[in-house]
Amino acid sequence: MPKLKAKLLKHLETEIYCKIGVSKVHGVGVFALREIPKGAKPLGGPRRQREIKLKLKELETLPKTLKNYIKSFCFVDEDSIFIPSDGLNAMDMAVYLNHSKKPNLRFRKDGSLVALKTIRSGAELFIDYDISFEDEHFF
Repeated sequence: MPKLKAKLLKHLETEIYCKIGVSKVHGVGVFALREIPKGAKPLGGPRRQREIKLKLKELETLPKTLKNYIKSFCFVDEDSIFIPSDGLNAMDMAVYLNHSKKPNLRFRKDGSLVALKTIRSGAELFIDYDISFEDEHFF
């Protein structure tokens, strides 16, 4: 137990940078709890959760409210949608990142998000959806 406790304390001291909050830009966003240095990975390392590609047709039997919820939090690509393999009861904080043409984060090839500049405590974190998803966003 002492090793697990020490590991948790180290994680809290060195790896927790963000929280969810109310965005002035769009609904909910991700905010810096403390200064985030340029080059840091404020949401952790590479995304470990796999996404499963489903055809939108495969969701037809779900209640409309659930389909709308899924479309709000998952990447939609023409006739398909990518849903986390673990489902939607616990989601990656990255789904709450809002869009900006002046982002302060970007995706690396390994799937992790890196700070493009030093981000002050309290600032909202942004990605450029058009660059991140290689297409003009429509949501």
